[in-house]
Amino acid sequence: MNFNSLNKRNIDYKIIIPLIIFCIISVTSIYSSSELLSIHYNNLFIKQIIWYCIGFILIKLIMKIDLEVIFKHINILYIIGNVLLALVLIFGTQSNGAKCWFSIPGIGSFQPSEFVKIILILMLAKELNKYEKSKKNFINEFKIILRCLIITLIPSILIFLEPDTGMIFIFFSILIIMLFIYGIRYRWFAIMLSITLIFLIIFFTLFFNYQETFINLFGTNFFYRIDRLLDWKNGSGMQLTNALAANGSAGLFGYGFRKTPIYFPEPHTDFIFSVFCSNFGFILSMLLILTIAYFDFRIIHISSNLQLKYKLILIGIFAMLLFQQIQNIGMNIGLLPITGITLPFISYGGSSLISYMILIGIILNIQRKYCK
Repeated sequence: MNFNSLNKRNIDYKIIIPLIIFCIISVTSIYSSSELLSIHYNNLFIKQIIWYCIGFILIKLIMKIDLEVIFKHINILYIIGNVLLALVLIFGTQSNGAKCWFSIPGIGSFQPSEFVKIILILMLAKELNKYEKSKKNFINEFKIILRCLIITLIPSILIFLEPDTGMIFIFFSILIIMLFIYGIRYRWFAIMLSITLIFLIIFFTLFFNYQETFINLFGTNFFYRIDRLLDWKNGSGMQLTNALAANGSAGLFGYGFRKTPIYFPEPHTDFIFSVFCSNFGFILSMLLILTIAYFDFRIIHISSNLQLKYKLILIGIFAMLLFQQIQNIGMNIGLLPITGITLPFISYGGSSLISYMILIGIILNIQRKYCK
């Protein structure tokens, strides 16, 4: 792909160079993870290369789009996104007990929720921007929070039914951080935190002490989903135990390329960080984390020079990436529960990678056209 048609000031190489590093690490780790997968998965690294190539082309195209046109039609895109989330519940392909994907012959699977993340960020930014000059009083702030909450809840409920608990966490992390940057007064966060804590106390009291009542209310399937989610508390579960063993024994320099010492499920997606850590050790793993941190702070730096609407978009993207990065790496090292959240730009996945590349295109578009 040729970026020469855009002059240097239009391309932030401080975003592109880390992205190329992520590409190399992703393809290398996925290829290495094929040692832990069946023969049918041996070509995943080739597919990931193809998705990255398509993604870089999309970045170039999106940099030339007028984002105001997208904002004008974002309500329609929001409706389409929710319709797709509803249709996937009916016509989707089931995998590991979840219906999150459409199966497209000759191409692979398509996960609508990955693209609804983009729509949600743009939709919330547009909604919050409408109230930029509103007086910050109880009625106005309540109205803003309620509208944004409804916008977030509709796709969240549909995704809960798939089920994909991790994606719901991502949606609400986007909402909370965007409200914070918008300038909602702190008292609202205290109210939301109090309501959440009360709900969690009731929820887990039922789960641990009144399991029959819990199952009658939420169903057996949801009970076992929560039970699996809490496996991390005791360090239990083969997936976590083996990943921790692979990470902990890798030392400074790891076992070497394609020498993951022990099997654990989903090594190319949820546990790609453990593959990289076990192969290349502590030093390169820390360098990966530092590259991720640099990439994220670059997004924050760009957002500091923007008007509210575009600042909110970049902050929404930052919130999404940061939550996924912390959650994925945290669950790989046993600090956070296993939620099925992948590591952005590193884990295998066509829908997820393309969605991230679209977001990079949006970031560079905003930087090129709207930075002060």
